[in-house]
Amino acid sequence: MNKCAAIQMASSPSISSNLLEADKLIGEAAKAGAKLVALPENFALMGEHESDKIKAKEVDGSGPIQNFLSSVAKKYGVWVVGGTIPIAGDDANKVRATCLVYDDKGARVARYDKVHLFDVSVPGTQEIYRESDSIEAGDTPLVIDTPFGKLGVAVCYDLRFPEFFRSMGKQGMEILVIPSAFTAETGAAHWELLLRARAVENLCYVIAPNQGGFHLNGRRTFGHSMIIDPWGVVLDCYKTGGGFVSAEIDLERLEKVRSAFPALNHRRFFCA
Repeated sequence: MNKCAAIQMASSPSISSNLLEADKLIGEAAKAGAKLVALPENFALMGEHESDKIKAKEVDGSGPIQNFLSSVAKKYGVWVVGGTIPIAGDDANKVRATCLVYDDKGARVARYDKVHLFDVSVPGTQEIYRESDSIEAGDTPLVIDTPFGKLGVAVCYDLRFPEFFRSMGKQGMEILVIPSAFTAETGAAHWELLLRARAVENLCYVIAPNQGGFHLNGRRTFGHSMIIDPWGVVLDCYKTGGGFVSAEIDLERLEKVRSAFPALNHRRFFCA
């Protein structure tokens, strides 16, 4: 078995401050025995304006946030799933919301660009989000081999599209990491419900680092970062503020659950 951790932050517009906080929390998680550590969406920057992410964007393969992720993975000897960072895309006025994965030697091993963009008006509030105004959508799911199992990566709003995870299951996904920044309202209504559903219907572990607290841009995020087992049991949860949750990834248990309850083999309809 290997221990994993999900980091929770309440990130600010200051990249340097956020990186210091992330370094501290990753170090604490590693000291507690975690070998795989996941950061939340927008961990390095929760800007005051949408344009802030455009100003902070990095070219693929080079930049202070990418250098940080590589160095912290190597320093603590852990695999790091790097939340999301703004990476330059095809449109100069937009970025990709990119999640990068680094191994315990600091080598980058994978990249995922957020596919589903959060263009909604939150019911019962004055909150309106238009991620497509500043973000280019990705189009490819990600599942990779790791020492911990077949790791799938998705981001925040992706969580609401179950067919997306079925496609990842076809690639053998055993662990799903989903860095997020769920709003307080949508999180209270749907966060745990959706996470546990994705764990149960795909019979996989779910590692869910979330933003959690008040942000200088006026946004309030839900927190409740958690780790869930393939039977839908919440193994650990951190409600609000900065911190982390940790739990063991037990692939033998996963295989026992899938063998005893072979729902994945009973499907009659299949997504493309």
